[in-house]
Amino acid sequence: MATSEIDTAATRPYDGDEYLASIRDGREIWLNGERVDDVTTHPAFRNSAASIARLYDALHDPARSDELTIACDGGGGVTHAFFVAPRDTETLIAGRDAIVAWQRMVYGFMGRSPDYKASFTATLGVHADFYAPYGDNARRWYEESQRRALYMNHAIVNPPIDRSLPPDEVGDVPIHVEEETDAGLVISGAKVVATGSALTHANFIAHYGLPVRTKEYAVMFTVPMNAPGVKLISRVSYELQAATLGSPFDYPLSSRFDENDAILVMERVLVPWENVFVYGDVEKVNMWAPATGVSARMFLHGCTRLAVKLDFIAGLLLKAVALTGTKDFRGIQAKVGEVVAWRNLFWGLSDAMVRTPVRGPAGEMQPHEAYGMAFRVLAPDAYPAIKAIIQKAVGSGLIYLNSNAADFRREELRGVLDTYVRGSGGVPAVDRVKLMKLLWDAVGTEFGGRHELYERNYLGNDEGVRLEALMEAEMKGTADGFRGLAEQCMSEYDLDGWTVPRYVDPGDVSRIRPGTP
Repeated sequence: MATSEIDTAATRPYDGDEYLASIRDGREIWLNGERVDDVTTHPAFRNSAASIARLYDALHDPARSDELTIACDGGGGVTHAFFVAPRDTETLIAGRDAIVAWQRMVYGFMGRSPDYKASFTATLGVHADFYAPYGDNARRWYEESQRRALYMNHAIVNPPIDRSLPPDEVGDVPIHVEEETDAGLVISGAKVVATGSALTHANFIAHYGLPVRTKEYAVMFTVPMNAPGVKLISRVSYELQAATLGSPFDYPLSSRFDENDAILVMERVLVPWENVFVYGDVEKVNMWAPATGVSARMFLHGCTRLAVKLDFIAGLLLKAVALTGTKDFRGIQAKVGEVVAWRNLFWGLSDAMVRTPVRGPAGEMQPHEAYGMAFRVLAPDAYPAIKAIIQKAVGSGLIYLNSNAADFRREELRGVLDTYVRGSGGVPAVDRVKLMKLLWDAVGTEFGGRHELYERNYLGNDEGVRLEALMEAEMKGTADGFRGLAEQCMSEYDLDGWTVPRYVDPGDVSRIRPGTP
């Protein structure tokens, strides 16, 4: 890949090998005080990159084409179904089902899979006019992203230097335009948290938070990850920790699904005009997501991913209580039933979003945003509750484990482990430990703790998501319906009794007699 360019010449999605080759591009990634030479081979990133490569390979598997791909918008090949702007309910459902197919390969633990940002790119074609005078850029990015199923991410939140201040008052920290040139905009600043960005082709930079008020901060664009001046400063790598201290047996999730979170820094990065979506329009920068249907599509992807994740977690919990011999205890069954109920709730919301869609302003079918808002409010509370249920139901079984798979290969330990660490019903120790380590990696390791934080916060702050649910109801008129139903009830009676037929006033039996006027 040429510097600062993305390969868009082909008319089909990348396969796994092509994807890996496409991110060997000299990008600037920092970890543990050192620059990473190649994210596809570095032990902090290589298995997570391989997980993404497996998703791309699946797009080329004839046995999976029906569940994953549909024709590109306008013909010319096929792509992952969520990358296409749906103009009917069937296409929207196909997009949702393609999300499911990919997420079942990663058990719901890779929230920033390539289709996540298709929540945005699939809206660019039908809403190109919103981005005027950069509408042609939007159309081009829509066409290119679906043809190649480009792996994009976003970074839209300002570093929490001072959340009480709008971006322009924080100064040099938020992303801002330093200079306009004939070639494009010169951009500096930082965004967080660029989850998974080390493995992506490009990042979409926009704004979420206190409203932007000045021109230089009112900017939205895409930037290739290898653009000069772009750097990622990564958090600790759970994949590297797993490789250093354990094995796939010990850390089966964190060793391959670690979407490394990072600080994205831009130091006088030239963003060509053809990669700009908005510049100088304060209103558009502040309202882009709800105005173009991006929010509803992001909620659909998030809710569907979480539903798949809860299928997996429910399965682990069912197997865990069987291994500890408590599956028939009434209290344990009640706890497992609550997890199943949460799982059913999010599948129901996902179904509601795609089976009762609304027609967008550009004629496309959008997921029903009200159900997405419900997911957004409930998920941050549901996930910690589920984690707490697992800790109560499985208890010390989660840590009554030997340290490493190597223990089973020591002759002097194997017999001891087989005797004292076996599971209920004669399940061999190695099988019990394998399951419990998987469950612990899901909810108890640093990787598991990060996932709880992610599920709590990636949808927005606690108060904000609730306020936006109310605002959505007010803007769409749903709240008027709520008030109307209350007013209807109040209109059916007054001081003198019932005001509608069929009901009988209590005057014939009431012991309360009103006073004389």
